[in-house]
Amino acid sequence: MSSRREFLTSTLAATGAALAPRWAGAAPKAMTVVRESSFIKAFDDYFAKTLLPEYEKLTGIKMSYEAVSVGGMLTRLTTIVETKSGPEMAMTAINWPFLFDAGLVDVTDLATEIGKKLGPWHDNIHDAVVVNKKWKALPWGNIGQLEAYRTDWFKEVGVTKFPDTWEDLRIGGKKIKDEVGNPVGVGLSQELDSNMAMRAVLWSFGGSEQDEKGNVTIYSKQSLDAIKYVKALFKETMTPEVFTWDPSSNNRGILAGKLSFVCNAISVTRTAEKDNPEMSKKIWVSPALKGPARRIAAEHVMDCYVVWDFAENKEGAKQFLVDYIDNFGAAFKASEFYNFPCFPKTVPDLTAQIANDPKADPPDKYKVLGGVLDWATNVGYPGYATAAIDEVFNTFVIPTMFAKAAQDVMSPEDALRAAEKEIKRIFEKWK
Repeated sequence: MSSRREFLTSTLAATGAALAPRWAGAAPKAMTVVRESSFIKAFDDYFAKTLLPEYEKLTGIKMSYEAVSVGGMLTRLTTIVETKSGPEMAMTAINWPFLFDAGLVDVTDLATEIGKKLGPWHDNIHDAVVVNKKWKALPWGNIGQLEAYRTDWFKEVGVTKFPDTWEDLRIGGKKIKDEVGNPVGVGLSQELDSNMAMRAVLWSFGGSEQDEKGNVTIYSKQSLDAIKYVKALFKETMTPEVFTWDPSSNNRGILAGKLSFVCNAISVTRTAEKDNPEMSKKIWVSPALKGPARRIAAEHVMDCYVVWDFAENKEGAKQFLVDYIDNFGAAFKASEFYNFPCFPKTVPDLTAQIANDPKADPPDKYKVLGGVLDWATNVGYPGYATAAIDEVFNTFVIPTMFAKAAQDVMSPEDALRAAEKEIKRIFEKWK
């Protein structure tokens, strides 16, 4: 690209010029960004080898990049805060800004400007990063949880359309297990995907950990119905392996031809397209499944950037993030539809792209992604992501509740009471 302006507006011709640089006088000469590694290697290559070098060339700012694994990100962020040294900004795919509130720049001004220009922000995005009414992180993109399923097996047992509801999955999954011999794979373990999947069930049945005001509301008829459903789903369609899964077990299982259905992101099918094209033709995707109350799931992850209050070039970092969001169209393509925009304006041809993908078989496999922001929400729904919610999440209270009932370790009622007691203890601790 021949100019900074072209870089900033290459995907936003209809939205106007970029915001003016925020630094006074000479631009800072160097900045560093720490970023969580993507499950789509092509995107990491784009970020490190295309976007940052181009930004450096156009602005004269030396851009450095540090990639950190998903499992190592919290430790890296903690070290940055404790030593008050390191990068200007960091990206994490988990909602952690509330854990580092005191060390973060308030970016409400950026969020307000961007929202006016491109918005409005979705509530589920806002609620993931606002701490004490201040934006302590700038959301960049979200990765919706999808359902990947073996279309050939569902058709073989008479389910000619994708599983649309959780009840469809129970009925169709049982037929496949009984007639074909392959189980459903929905995690009930202490790991990320199980955390997300069990929240999707809980919310879609009308239950939740908290309400909009942060009051504990886990004990309800709706939550109990969700637990009873998961117990039936396990008994009728699954095998005990789901109680010991790691975050990649569902991927490996469906790609190896062992599982009929998993809850995950688009990385499942993208991996199949690269490594096993024949298998990829058999694995299709659907939106979040619908329960008695609603169709809903957690964003598989929310990419958000924070700027450290002790950073040397805070204003330059803030400007980079504005420019980066403006250029989301290129990032969307590089991520192979893994990273979805917070604002439709940044990818104006999104619907056309996902409806005709040359890598997919059939080419319109990913068109179901078009409504991802309509059914994806933040951890902590229907309230905010908070430190208390984070502890509930990272101590796996919700999947443990479901697992104890599914394994007959506790009755559904006792498992729910135990979870309520633990959640109330955690919430009281963080008051």
